[in-house]
Amino acid sequence: MIKKAVIPAAGWGTRFLPITKSQPKEMMPVVDTPVIQYVVEEAVQSGITDILIVVGRGKRAIEEHFDRNPLLEAALEAKHQFAEIEKLRRISGQAHIYFVWQQEMKGLGDAILCAKDHIGQEPFAVLLGDTILDGFGKPVTRQLMDVYEQYQASVVALEQVPTEKVQRYGIIDGVVLEDGVLQAKDFVEKPSPDAAPSNLAIASRYVFTPAIFDYLERTPKGKNNEVQLTEAMRLMVREQPMYGRRIDGIRYDLGNRLDFIKTNVIFGLRHEEIGPKLREWLKDLMLGL
Repeated sequence: MIKKAVIPAAGWGTRFLPITKSQPKEMMPVVDTPVIQYVVEEAVQSGITDILIVVGRGKRAIEEHFDRNPLLEAALEAKHQFAEIEKLRRISGQAHIYFVWQQEMKGLGDAILCAKDHIGQEPFAVLLGDTILDGFGKPVTRQLMDVYEQYQASVVALEQVPTEKVQRYGIIDGVVLEDGVLQAKDFVEKPSPDAAPSNLAIASRYVFTPAIFDYLERTPKGKNNEVQLTEAMRLMVREQPMYGRRIDGIRYDLGNRLDFIKTNVIFGLRHEEIGPKLREWLKDLMLGL
């Protein structure tokens, strides 16, 4: 059983400057909840009990968010705001959460490599800290874990994207084994539409055997002296089986301003307290445009 997960959260978040100068992009709110809390909750709902978050300079707010705040809890207790206290305690109590620092920004592959000592010889999940995935009936990470348990090999989440957008993503080249599951032959980073082997993009969630660390250490540094995870996966798939699972769910990519705003609107409409009022306001707004 997979019990450990790694959440890389060390990037600069330059697309959201100036807010990310002092605020981690992973702590930006979707309605009233930081993005990374949704990610942690997905891991926990999948059965993960041990989470390592990889942080970098300026990310202290993430550590504070998942730690207890006795002074705040005492202040809320004095005001008899017990429901709010329960919300806060649930944040820090849902899993064993640890932190490790990525000393230099050397890419996603290097961030995962920072987890090597913590993971040891166990299989583990990787959830990118700036992307929310909403699984239909089952968390996406759990969907990958099910495939791992069947094939005992590394698995990546896949999402179908429009052909004209494949150049934005890592794309799988694979063979369909069963409904929604492919055996990978290769991974191509940001191919042109006419050269893409498929329109199935890697979707921010992975389950790896500990062998991935060996391939990350063997991966030559690329642009900006970074270790690219996709390149390590390309080395890995040449020597051992790897699989892809087309996700049963929706991915909310929060890597740009427009999608961030869209996601806030969608989640705001779902919110039981503000949803109905937001829906009416949006109707009035559209009528006035």
